[in-house]
Amino acid sequence: MTEDAVEPQSSPSAVDLFCGAGGLACGLAERGFDVRLGSDVWKPAARTYVANFPDHTFAELDIRDLSASDIIAASGGTAPDLIAGGPPCQGFSSAGARSADDERNTLVGWYAKLAAEVLPPVVVFENVEGFLTASGGKFVLDLLDPLVEAGYTISLEKLNVANFGVPQLRKRVIAIAALGRLPQVLVPTRSAVGSPGVWRVGGGLPPTVTAGEALAQVGDLRDDPLSSVRPPGEMELERIRALGPGQTMRDLPERLQHASWTTRANRRVRDGRPTEKRGGAPIGLRRLRADEPSKAITGAATREFVHPTLDRTLTAREAAVLQTFPTEFQFLGTKSEIATMIGNAIPPRFAAELASAVRSTLLLPQGSTDPGIATFRATNAEAMSPALSRVVNTVERRYGLAHPELDLTQG
Repeated sequence: MTEDAVEPQSSPSAVDLFCGAGGLACGLAERGFDVRLGSDVWKPAARTYVANFPDHTFAELDIRDLSASDIIAASGGTAPDLIAGGPPCQGFSSAGARSADDERNTLVGWYAKLAAEVLPPVVVFENVEGFLTASGGKFVLDLLDPLVEAGYTISLEKLNVANFGVPQLRKRVIAIAALGRLPQVLVPTRSAVGSPGVWRVGGGLPPTVTAGEALAQVGDLRDDPLSSVRPPGEMELERIRALGPGQTMRDLPERLQHASWTTRANRRVRDGRPTEKRGGAPIGLRRLRADEPSKAITGAATREFVHPTLDRTLTAREAAVLQTFPTEFQFLGTKSEIATMIGNAIPPRFAAELASAVRSTLLLPQGSTDPGIATFRATNAEAMSPALSRVVNTVERRYGLAHPELDLTQG
């Protein structure tokens, strides 16, 4: 082993930016990382993180007020082994209103430039799948340009956390950038069903935990404030009872649909196309299937996701368990703030597998790996959407591939 590689027995240092409640910190700690600094500007997330990780230094700052020297000082005077972060995704999340002008979108570029200034051996970026195609790929270039220019070799993949043991079908974009090393990609540990393309990964591996199995582990937590049940109203209870496994509000008879559902289903969007041409109205209530992973947990999960076998929506603790947070993890804030924190978090179990990939990367000797894109796996489907195809072509024209043998653009 060269002097530039991290010893297996050591605890690699890490900085967790946009840390939220601490899902990534959970996974990093599980795999032996020493998190020197956590940072987030949102007060409920800051309070929650500090309550669960009292030994971590915390900076309640906007990243635009955090300097490279601040990070280096918090890391003991040298660059940490890892800088990781997921800038807020609301500007381009498919689960919410999209806005190309949302100022939070610019945080992708701020994050990449700050990481490039600190120059840690590894940089990790995490975000929603909509990140890839938002504004024609602008934010992908905002991420890649500063890192490639600084000398990083980058692996960029769209993954489903269900393939890594999380009882949830949740697509995420992960970039691992390494200086002088080939970034090691995440290795699936489980097979999964229930979402397009997810079955193409992890063939022959044990199936991931189902929603029913995960929720059965919650147990009796009557003293846990996050386990309080929101009693449904009379009409909502009738709707819930009418939902079979996997069914949504779309499957309900018209008399049970929300009064606004028909209006929402037929409203026209900016280009004049009615919403039904785009798949209909929002799904609304959905009963989870006990025999499959949960659908992606969002901030609305406790209002819209119905328990697989009980006639009620999920509790906040159940949503957190489907995100793989331990049952003793504290969340501080209002009900709405807690729901948002849980929905925005990186699932700790997935974060642990990400941490393992980073450790494997750090253990490689530093060599002459060329800066650029080593891997760009944009989809596991047979074909790409036109929008995604254009982004892939733009990235490949702009950067080429540092390791053409690793071109995995279609999984």
